[in-house]
Amino acid sequence: MKDYKSLKALDHFKRLFEKFGIDYDSMRKILQLKLTMDTRRIPPMLNGQKIKKEKNLFLSSLWIYVLYGTLGLMPFLFLPSQYIFPMGIVFTVLMFISMTAMVSDFSAVLLDIRDKNILQPKPINSRTLNAAKIMHIVIYLSMLNSALIFIPLIVGVIRFGILFGLLFMLMTALLSCFIVVLTALIYLVILRFFSGEKLKDLINYVQIILTVVIMVGYQFMSRSFELTRFSVTYHFEWWHSFLPPLWYSAFVEMILHQHWSGQLVLLSILGVLMPILSIVLYVKLMPTFERNLSKLLSDSSRQKGKMYRWTIMWSKILCKDPQERVFFNFASLMMSKERSFKLKAYPQVGFALIIPFIFLFNTSRSFSMQVIQENGSVMVLYFTLIMLPALIHLLKFSDKYKSHWIYRVAPVQDERIFYRATLKACYVKLFLPLFSLVSILFIAIFKWRILPDIGIMLLISILLLWVSYAIGNKEIYPFSSSLEATQDTNTIRLLGSMLLLGLLVLVHLCLSYVPYGIVFYAVLLIGAILWGWKYSFGKRKVKNA
Repeated sequence: MKDYKSLKALDHFKRLFEKFGIDYDSMRKILQLKLTMDTRRIPPMLNGQKIKKEKNLFLSSLWIYVLYGTLGLMPFLFLPSQYIFPMGIVFTVLMFISMTAMVSDFSAVLLDIRDKNILQPKPINSRTLNAAKIMHIVIYLSMLNSALIFIPLIVGVIRFGILFGLLFMLMTALLSCFIVVLTALIYLVILRFFSGEKLKDLINYVQIILTVVIMVGYQFMSRSFELTRFSVTYHFEWWHSFLPPLWYSAFVEMILHQHWSGQLVLLSILGVLMPILSIVLYVKLMPTFERNLSKLLSDSSRQKGKMYRWTIMWSKILCKDPQERVFFNFASLMMSKERSFKLKAYPQVGFALIIPFIFLFNTSRSFSMQVIQENGSVMVLYFTLIMLPALIHLLKFSDKYKSHWIYRVAPVQDERIFYRATLKACYVKLFLPLFSLVSILFIAIFKWRILPDIGIMLLISILLLWVSYAIGNKEIYPFSSSLEATQDTNTIRLLGSMLLLGLLVLVHLCLSYVPYGIVFYAVLLIGAILWGWKYSFGKRKVKNA
């Protein structure tokens, strides 16, 4: 197996690991195996083709984070103010992206129990097993953050000097460690107090809550500074002690501007102390984490409840073909029961739930409610639709992807029912309840006059459903690819779906000022939906991972 550079870097901390009771050699061997396995995953779109060279798909996708860092972080380095403001924004964005990746992509790694059967009988203690899992995440999160700060770091060094670059890298490393350990501690608390099906459900709810907390925390961070004319000023408040990005921006401000006020010193100490204390606490609780992780192996079956009866009801409403009805129920059960799928899908739901209200709240700070109601702010409801392309993309993946043979042996003549049933199930199960809830709250704010707009949004969501499928999932059976390959090269396709959504929103906004424009738009959308629903599903080739 290849001796990776990340492992060679870890070798410098061997004694530190051993002081915490971790068998470093075993941990390194497990990590080496995991990293090697990561290079052997084949993206669904390359199935059936010969891969000339082992390649880590995660590394291939890092260019998009370099682009995010260049467009989203670098401009703040040119703001004419103290370091604490631009660096506070930079660390907030970094924390936002890292936490999002941690919740949606790396939670499955942290809660992975598949290797327990292989490694647990071996003479490897649970602390070493857990440390390997955490370091596996840290390596990937470090690569992600390195890609994000790559261009801003170069620009910062040119603009502010070498010391700024060193501080930037050090603070990013501390922030990354804190995020990983904090997420692990949250899961540890949940694993400690809950078990069985309740635990599995709660983990998914916690993901939604974490997503909401990230977004709300981002809002608090932006309100820590006061914008007066053309300058930004900072005044310390006690609640700033709970905002990690301020800890690290205060550190940069303190060192580079030699600003040794008590508040900045306090925030800087928190920035260094909290990650260290979190790591020490988590290392002590590692055996407990691994022990409680086995609760996820419990297979307590449930009785058919109201949720299942809802699925049956929707299948009868939406699927006239009895065979399509069967696959509708099958897809609904897959989305309900498969924990790995929910770990990746539910954070998207959390974002879609909170973003419209955050935009509405931000607007309400500048304008009265009457002005908001009269100026088309209902359009922010479209933010609930942004989760659809990502959800459709996830419908390709499953832990049980090797069971895709069921599509071949099923006595079905028309394969289109697989795709139609799965899309309908996804729409009814994940999108419609969320959209209905947010719409009811918006109707309470904007009154019944927004009903035509909500109708247009529903039509656009159905249109986006099959367009996202046609762009991203064509020729691949539902749930027929490994979840480990979700980091494939579909970013461009997802962006394509987003651009289409933006275009449709723009047309909606323009036609809302034209007499009968909404009616005309609705007719066009219904025509497009009927055409697409009829012709976008054909017989597909078998694609698996």
